Amino acid sequence: MSELTNNSYSRLQDSLERLEGKTKALLDAVAQSHKERLALETKIEDAQARIQNILNKLPSQSDSGQLDLLASAQKDEQ
Repeated sequence: MSELTNNSYSRLQDSLERLEGKTKALLDAVAQSHKERLALETKIEDAQARIQNILNKLPSQSDSGQLDLLASAQKDEQ
């Protein structure tokens, strides 16, 4: 009977070791995913800042000078 108990205990220990290994692998994967997400969020924020910078350089819609330049160029072509 004690041999059966020792065998069961040994199998239980083996199962626990496998579960610990899988749990560690999952935690590592979650940590890696978190790092990758933070890196992507930083890249997105940088891209948004660059886009906003470009948009800020464009003339505003109320700036009719740009439209006048386009209109005069079209008249010159005709």
